[in-house]
Amino acid sequence: MPKQLACGLMYGHWLSVPVPDLPRTDLFLCLGANPMVSNGSLWTSPDYRGKAKAMRARGGRIIVIDPRRTETAQAADEHLAIRPGGDVFLLLGLLHTVFEEGLVNLGRMADHVEGLDALRAAVADFPPERGAAHCGIAADAQRRLAREFATTPKAVLYGRFGTCTQRFGSLNSWLIDALNIVTGHFDTEGGLMFPKAAAFAANTMGRPGQGKGVATGRRQSRVGKAPEVMGEFPISCLAEEIETPGDGQVHALITVACNPVLSSPNGARLARALDGLDFMVSLDPYINETSRHADLVLPPPSPLEDWHYDMVFAQLSWRNHARWSGPVMPTDPDANADPRAGGSPSSEAPRAEWQTLLRLAAIVAGQPADADLQAFDDAALRAELKRQTGDHAEAIFAMLDGGAGPARWLDLGLRSGPYGDGFGAKPDGLTLKQVRAAPNGIDLGELQPRIPEVLRTASGRIELAPPALLADLVHADAALRHPTGDELLLIGRRETRSNNSWMHNLPVLAKGRDRCTLLVHPDDAARAGLADGQAARLSNARGSLIAPVALSPDMRPGVVSLPHGWGHDLTGSRLSVAARHPGVNMNLLLDDEARDPVSGTSVLSGIPVRLSAATS
Repeated sequence: MPKQLACGLMYGHWLSVPVPDLPRTDLFLCLGANPMVSNGSLWTSPDYRGKAKAMRARGGRIIVIDPRRTETAQAADEHLAIRPGGDVFLLLGLLHTVFEEGLVNLGRMADHVEGLDALRAAVADFPPERGAAHCGIAADAQRRLAREFATTPKAVLYGRFGTCTQRFGSLNSWLIDALNIVTGHFDTEGGLMFPKAAAFAANTMGRPGQGKGVATGRRQSRVGKAPEVMGEFPISCLAEEIETPGDGQVHALITVACNPVLSSPNGARLARALDGLDFMVSLDPYINETSRHADLVLPPPSPLEDWHYDMVFAQLSWRNHARWSGPVMPTDPDANADPRAGGSPSSEAPRAEWQTLLRLAAIVAGQPADADLQAFDDAALRAELKRQTGDHAEAIFAMLDGGAGPARWLDLGLRSGPYGDGFGAKPDGLTLKQVRAAPNGIDLGELQPRIPEVLRTASGRIELAPPALLADLVHADAALRHPTGDELLLIGRRETRSNNSWMHNLPVLAKGRDRCTLLVHPDDAARAGLADGQAARLSNARGSLIAPVALSPDMRPGVVSLPHGWGHDLTGSRLSVAARHPGVNMNLLLDDEARDPVSGTSVLSGIPVRLSAATS
């Protein structure tokens, strides 16, 4: 959300998220990200390892900035161990240096930016020397990094999960893009560039330079008064919305393929709140720590029985493409049978996931439980076509391929998209039929410059100094006025085989060594009297947990790390494989009221903790 918010304010759309053009860059700065494990997260980049190896083989350099020497850092040329939560002070120091030393180079962007002077003034009070102690990187190292980045013709700075899940996540996301822009590493080969997706490309809709931008705070959450961002409220507000009586109290809940009892702060409170609901339904293959609270669990068929098309992640891809993945296994014919149409699926055969979702949508819309789903889907599609095409709606409706459900909508997205056939206007353009016929997908080429085409701000320009983000700098300034403490700080981490909690219940991924360990620098372990493999207690005002120690010189001294998504020992959960190695949930130590107030994102990183030997 911090990234989408910053991009929305700067470029005019929530999904106008630029990504690194790694194959053509000569210097890759990676801040708070671990693409070796995540394959890029908000940067769809499969085989990052191969791309990084090829980049270095042609003389490129990779510098990773992270409190831990991650898997990505181990394959890099340099690692700078930043202090958790200090990213904003590093970024401000880098930008200050760029302005102070005359390294600004807008290049082609000079005609497309608004607010350069405001940005310059905003960072004037944040020299590297002022923020060095708070970010843990010396001022001379910051200045050297700024100069190297600004003077390398093809360079890119990328920040991800670690930069977002902290108090200044929105500021970090904004400053990362601003630094790329003012040094000439934006919308150009080897820099930060915008993908162009084949279907429903959000940043191709509307007319370039004629947008309204984005707005936040159109309403507030009922209890905590958190501002709405992108139509959403923070997950950490959900428990209080269920618990607190009054007009607008949440009485019922639908969850789809999620596990917030493990993945959000103060999951114990949320679990208690879920038990107080009048009704809860979960679409999930598992009875996990969240769906155990549901009155009804609706299982989907196996993903291997369904087709797949990346709708969102294609908009964040390192290369433009269109790819349909067909089902690997045949679908049980009973699973898709609609009882209203005379079918009789057994209780063991889950119907197609889209049918379940469409049925729920119809019920929420006031339709009877046995409503005709085909008619409901037809009506929704016709309404969208009418909105988009006016009097041409019925003709286009008749031309769409794919039958009922999402395939037909995908055909609409492909044919009306930037590479589409325009329903016959461009005979060589993409259609669903064409994409399905390409077993390895269709390569649509390297990323290309897209400014000003992509812009949807009210000004038609890149907004370098959004007022909401400028205002939050006051709080960053206040934080610098308080000395850093000597407390131990907790961060999370990702691992290839356990990025999400559901992966812990698959035997092929769960086998092997225990991965829910507490990484501790040997010096910190020695001070606490802990040895490798020993049980340690982590505690703070929120709670405590016990985890096995794994000594790691890869950790910055004063920082410990636990992976997220563990804690599979709760009563009622039926994850039999995960229960054999339940691990501990680091979110027990998180404050559900600690958020980045601009985006509403919970603070999940840089949490003060105490470390001691666990006692029986």
